[in-house]
Amino acid sequence: MHGYIAPLRLRLDGDALVSNWRWLAGASGDAACGAAIKADGYGLGAVGVMRRLLRAGCRDFFVSNWGEAAAVEPLLEEGVGLSVLHGVREEDMRQALGSRARPILCTPLQAARWRAAGGGACDLMVDTGMNRLGLDWRGDLAAATGGLEIATLLSHLASADEDVALNATQRQRFVGIRNAVAAQRYSLANSAGICLGRDYHFDLTRPGLALYGGIPRDQAAGHIRAVVQPQAQVLQRRRLIAGDSIGYNAIFTADRDHEVAILNLGYADGYLRGFSGKGAARHEGERMPLLGRVSMDLIAVDVSARPDVAEGDWMTIDYALPDAAAVSGLSQYELLTGLGARFDRVWE
Repeated sequence: MHGYIAPLRLRLDGDALVSNWRWLAGASGDAACGAAIKADGYGLGAVGVMRRLLRAGCRDFFVSNWGEAAAVEPLLEEGVGLSVLHGVREEDMRQALGSRARPILCTPLQAARWRAAGGGACDLMVDTGMNRLGLDWRGDLAAATGGLEIATLLSHLASADEDVALNATQRQRFVGIRNAVAAQRYSLANSAGICLGRDYHFDLTRPGLALYGGIPRDQAAGHIRAVVQPQAQVLQRRRLIAGDSIGYNAIFTADRDHEVAILNLGYADGYLRGFSGKGAARHEGERMPLLGRVSMDLIAVDVSARPDVAEGDWMTIDYALPDAAAVSGLSQYELLTGLGARFDRVWE
């Protein structure tokens, strides 16, 4: 709706986004540092993210599918690459053949389809232990990839956020693939993989979570800044009398009088029920707990300590990603990508 100002907004810190990318680029050593902007820039808005990272010097971007590619392709400029992680279906071929984006071929059928169409430069995903997308590392990769012009050969670490033997196993398999299949560049590390050190960096890293304020491993703590700050408007201030309950199923009953702010935020916006009785909001830095259950569109916050909070005021939701993940039981990825369309996204 033209001119509509939503009672929800995401304050997005462009300086923090760029700072995070620069730290990740530095931590990537000699490897180039790209950016995963799939899922609409992890919920922030892929176009806004890409514009800012282009200005910062990022030259490699990754989306999931061709719909996402179409949304950001107008931003492509000379020397900038855009890769589509899910490859190319038959339904995608017309768009893909006319696009400046490259498919990351994931199956023998996709490779054959691209080769038969004379599709030109492509990327290739080889599975080294995730058992998700990609050609099997144990297969005849030379036969499957013959005749392809491979710009970047990729694999994906399954457990880079943990200290497990699978990390070294996948790296070892990837080295074998690098020696067997010719490509211009080789890429293995995501955000957590960057933190595993130079042995995992190869030619190109492709962070996602850490760009947006997530902490993939302890090594990133103190370097990665929060980018996303959800805020919700107070719709009503009311008094909760001792003995009253609040919200669905009356899971909170007051043992004293409370002043309560009802905020325009709920699980339809991605603020899920895992925050019930655990989340919090802030006003001018002061933390105030959530009371009762998160509902579809509303939450209740105890504002007894702040008599100045009134209808129409904005409150900031506690949403530092590692802390919010611990409180809610959700992953940092879910916390970002679940933020809904009803938020105004405001870059600062």
